[in-house]
Amino acid sequence: MSRVGRKVLEIPANVTVTLNGSDLTVKGPKGELSRTIHPDMKVVIENNVLTVERPSDDKNHRALHGTTRAIIGNMVEGVSNGYTRTLELIGVGYRANKQGEKVVLSIGFSHPVEVEAESGITIDVPAQNRIIVSGINKERVGAVAANIRAIRPPEPYKGKGIRYEGETVRRKEGKTAKK
Repeated sequence: MSRVGRKVLEIPANVTVTLNGSDLTVKGPKGELSRTIHPDMKVVIENNVLTVERPSDDKNHRALHGTTRAIIGNMVEGVSNGYTRTLELIGVGYRANKQGEKVVLSIGFSHPVEVEAESGITIDVPAQNRIIVSGINKERVGAVAANIRAIRPPEPYKGKGIRYEGETVRRKEGKTAKK
């Protein structure tokens, strides 16, 4: 049986979880998230404890069991605490500036690159070489951060580019002269 799927999820006092058929809605101090749960998965809410049950040991049901529990856990965590991803700009002259809702990146191209935040996602620039993406939906925060990183991913020779905070980039040795 799935270890993640078997774990019970304790719902914090400031979060309410409602299930209407297969539509799950989670409300908390940071906002509200809703999602449609697979109809085969059974979600049981009793005494502020949420459990996910599967109908059989079929391969698809086993896969959905842990995934459903993890998604619901991420929703509860998001509406209570939120999620953040920090990006670093590494390179001479690489910088980010916030202009209204847009973030303007100067990252070695002949033109500045503008990035707009999606609804529900905030992008902050505390320093010229740091970008913080935050929101309540873990999927969307990760996707926006990945899209910003994809504009100029770190290259393996000098390590220049946009990377996640704490990410290690495998460096390659450059060309060597013939002897």
